[in-house]
Amino acid sequence: MSTAVVIDAPGEHRLVPHEPRQPEAGEALVRVHASGICGSDREVYQGNRPEGYVRYPLTPGHEWSGTVEAVGAGVPGSLVGRKVVGEGFRNCQVCDRCHAGDTTLCTAGYEETGFTQPGAMAATLTLPARLLHALPDDCDLTAAALLEPAACIAAAALKGNAQPGERVAVVGTGTLGMFAVQFLKANSPGELLVVATRRDREALSRQYGATDFRTKDQELPDDFDVVIETAGSADAARISAALLRRGGRLVLTGIPAPGADGLDPTDLVVRQLEVHTVFGAPPDAWAHTVRVFAAGLLDPLPLVTHELPLAEFPQAIELVGAGDPKVGKVLLRP
Repeated sequence: MSTAVVIDAPGEHRLVPHEPRQPEAGEALVRVHASGICGSDREVYQGNRPEGYVRYPLTPGHEWSGTVEAVGAGVPGSLVGRKVVGEGFRNCQVCDRCHAGDTTLCTAGYEETGFTQPGAMAATLTLPARLLHALPDDCDLTAAALLEPAACIAAAALKGNAQPGERVAVVGTGTLGMFAVQFLKANSPGELLVVATRRDREALSRQYGATDFRTKDQELPDDFDVVIETAGSADAARISAALLRRGGRLVLTGIPAPGADGLDPTDLVVRQLEVHTVFGAPPDAWAHTVRVFAAGLLDPLPLVTHELPLAEFPQAIELVGAGDPKVGKVLLRP
């Protein structure tokens, strides 16, 4: 029997029978191959996701890959049988932000797969077909299950706008940090520094293209052109800003706990730093990610360390929050 994970309330979940919901007009039914777990899923389970950004009860799962099984009226039949990933933000399509392509800033309010709408920790997922991105027929769907976090970092890379030959850096060595290294490497940087808390991901960072690796307690440079922050730790934003030359470009993606070190506004002004932030991925970042993945410039598989069945959802959540350096990306398989 097909099953799905349902979180009824913080700390309360069930494994329930799952019946596919047939697609209505404009929708597609996807057979889920794998669904990834990240820190935000742990927030949902523990009950500390910000108010308004979760709605219980729900089936979680915003990182996923799968194959289209059926489509509703108005959707091209050629999608059936295609390997796909999908955007999470359920934007209204008609507000000024949506028309500008900034769908993560939709003024109609926040709606996202796996947080306020049913997610992919189930045998199937039915969603608007306009959110799908088709993948090459020969792609690895396990690797593709990581393209949602990759798309978030693609948004950061596009905002950072690193040019060939520029000196670039990444702060953080989690899944997002390792994708940041790969995206920046694809732009032929003059130098590519990775700054981490510990050294366990030095080899992988260098495999992905880093030319230098340092821990945050070592002496750090202060003359880089672009820095992408992915750590979300209390001091990550401050460390990242300190790496930049005057006029450098900073992109923040991590969400630290309350009480984190803030950026000094005087320092931002007198050094004329350009600061961007990213929350989710708009369509252009998704399209960029799929192109880069199809071209073989992203290698997500080394980041996957655990693949578990849906029934082991609580164990997977514990793995993600254990702080074990041997735990990378955890996937659930229906």
